[in-house]
Amino acid sequence: MNSKKSSSIHTDLDIAKLPSHIAIIMDGNGRWAKKRLLNRFKGHEKGVNTVRTIVRASRKIGISHLTLYAFSTENWQRPKNEISALMTILVKYLKSEKKDMMDNNIRLNAIGQINRLHEDVRQELNKVIVLTEKNSGMQLNLALSYGGRWEIVQMVRRIALKVKDGQMDADLITPETVSQHLCTNSIPDPDLLIRTSGEMRISNFLLWQIAYTEIYVTDTLWPDFTKDEFLSIIKNYQQRERRFGGLDPKLCT
Repeated sequence: MNSKKSSSIHTDLDIAKLPSHIAIIMDGNGRWAKKRLLNRFKGHEKGVNTVRTIVRASRKIGISHLTLYAFSTENWQRPKNEISALMTILVKYLKSEKKDMMDNNIRLNAIGQINRLHEDVRQELNKVIVLTEKNSGMQLNLALSYGGRWEIVQMVRRIALKVKDGQMDADLITPETVSQHLCTNSIPDPDLLIRTSGEMRISNFLLWQIAYTEIYVTDTLWPDFTKDEFLSIIKNYQQRERRFGGLDPKLCT
């Protein structure tokens, strides 16, 4: 897509109808590498460039929260050498992007089983989180060693302990109570979920939070995902009518 068309898409976006929170399942790095007869490591490296592009684009147009599914609880089942490569890439990304996060007023946050990550990842992650904690332009949430079912189990345990200790009445538990005990308790639910690579599944990602999220699946592999396509998907989102289980008011008259 040429630059003229890209500018047009950006201009066509309704700033008043931007999704506050976009979540992305970044899929297809391995297939991108396989198609080019490359090692999977090269696909993950190429995918980092896309992360950089989409983070900057999100900040520029005014997205408040961007959540990237970077490493799932199921990803621990992958070969050890691939896991090590992913951890190395993550450390490199954090080191290379912290200046950009500061320059663009981006706050970094992480959700998931952070204690399971390699020590060098945890250290660098904590450095950047502390460094950017006062930034207010956009919050970038990295889902690392994250799984929706794991998160829900943790939520149930937290609430059960409070009920057991008499801090909470089980009869007064509400959906809001559940949300407050999830990893994302300070983050609004996603308005838009994007999945690359054409797979029609949500892969254990934000299971509670996406109850009424608009979903867009693209066949594009993550390393090939561009700013232009990202903006086009947001434009598509803005043309949808979100009813959250209700009826179109025009149909009720």
